[in-house]
Amino acid sequence: AIARLLKSMGIHKIYAYNKDGVIQKANYDTYDYAIQGLIDDNIIDEKPGRNKNTLADLIENTDVFIGVSVGDLVTESMIKSMNDKPIVFAMANPDPEIDPIKAHQAGACIVGTGRSDFPNQINNVLVFPGIFKGALGNGVRTITNTMKMNAAKAIASIISRDELTPEYVIPSPFDKRVVLAVSKAIKND
Repeated sequence: AIARLLKSMGIHKIYAYNKDGVIQKANYDTYDYAIQGLIDDNIIDEKPGRNKNTLADLIENTDVFIGVSVGDLVTESMIKSMNDKPIVFAMANPDPEIDPIKAHQAGACIVGTGRSDFPNQINNVLVFPGIFKGALGNGVRTITNTMKMNAAKAIASIISRDELTPEYVIPSPFDKRVVLAVSKAIKND
């Protein structure tokens, strides 16, 4: 769902890795229907010049890492191999794919996790109260990708340019502006 939403928002290249290694068309028949669908819909891309089936190879020379898997999967050397000032969203709980302190020390410019004891907590609690309020208030029966994109944009708009820092790119779930902004973004489309 994350990859589909990112692609629909204009992200050009999305590379993927799961417990079996790098996702690639050559292994299509070994994947479940969800990954096959991502390949069929051209959501997942194959990284040119990649010759190993490792996360370290896949993450090299990229700008962003988004993890929703298991703790301690990413190393400091992997972060160092990324492009300048990478963004790392390591959201596995309770242990992120890489410790946020280690990610910063390795050169990550922005780090977010699913944990509330670090800056930039990325948690679905940011979205759900507002989506439900907006859906109920506007008679919405189905949450669409457009609504999800509008919710994401609403959350992003909460932090002004003056407030924006590497440690504050995502508002707190307790920020009272979040539910209101998201609920206003949920309308029949």
